[in-house]
Amino acid sequence: MAENTRYQPGKSETPPEEPLLRQGRQADPVPVVTAAPPDHQQDPDHGKEPAIEASGSGAGNEKTRSESRQRKLRLMLRQCDRVVLMDFEILAMADWPGNYTMTLARRRRDLWLFGSLLAGLVFLSGMTGLVPAWIAGGGFGVFVILLVSGLPSVRGLLTRKPSFLDLLIKRRRMLQDARKHIRHLEGSDGLLWQCARLAEFNNTLRDARFSELLALSERRVLANSLKRREHIRLYLIYLLEAEKAYGRAEKAFFAGHQQALDNGWESAAASSGGARLTGRRIKRMFKTDVW
Repeated sequence: MAENTRYQPGKSETPPEEPLLRQGRQADPVPVVTAAPPDHQQDPDHGKEPAIEASGSGAGNEKTRSESRQRKLRLMLRQCDRVVLMDFEILAMADWPGNYTMTLARRRRDLWLFGSLLAGLVFLSGMTGLVPAWIAGGGFGVFVILLVSGLPSVRGLLTRKPSFLDLLIKRRRMLQDARKHIRHLEGSDGLLWQCARLAEFNNTLRDARFSELLALSERRVLANSLKRREHIRLYLIYLLEAEKAYGRAEKAFFAGHQQALDNGWESAAASSGGARLTGRRIKRMFKTDVW
């Protein structure tokens, strides 16, 4: 047995497939290290300063935008404040003689001229002996009567219908009054082209049919260029649309002013000018005819 267990040279031992583990002492306990909280958790005020700075920056930007918006609205209202002085009755020309009325008056005038010429020819024919004297005398009498009836003072006693000449004079007078009122509204700087900035509150002001009026207003020759009723009516339509836009801009202006006061933005409220004078207040100042 002893010989069998003895080491025999020449024979190699096969190493074991797995290492032999021996039971040793227990491993030293690993100390538990508690990680310290980050600095921003230890400091309760950490992160508040950037948030405050961000909120302050946002409030400053909003305040700046409010000031810019109020200055823009105030400029728009100041440039277009004369639109509320518009006299609708003058520009609408409701008593404008229509074409049918003009046609009837022209027909009456033509009949009067024809009768006067015929009576005059009969009288001249009697003087040359072509017709008897009594017919010539009757023609002269009819001629005188027609001639006298053509006088305005006498015609007013015979009929209430206006003559063709009266209707022409009435048309011309209404056009002159409208152009005079437009000249007052336009002033020396022009009105329509300055009201074009109110298109933000009324897209109708961007219509292409108003482009020629805006160009004439910018050149300060609009009043002298309006020679027909259609031009006056187009001008009136633009003023009505501009008045709508002016009212909306005025509401936006006062809303922004009130918001600035609520937020305590004194500079933004000051840029509104305290909303001292607006178009409607201007209109109440003019109790008499403004043109």
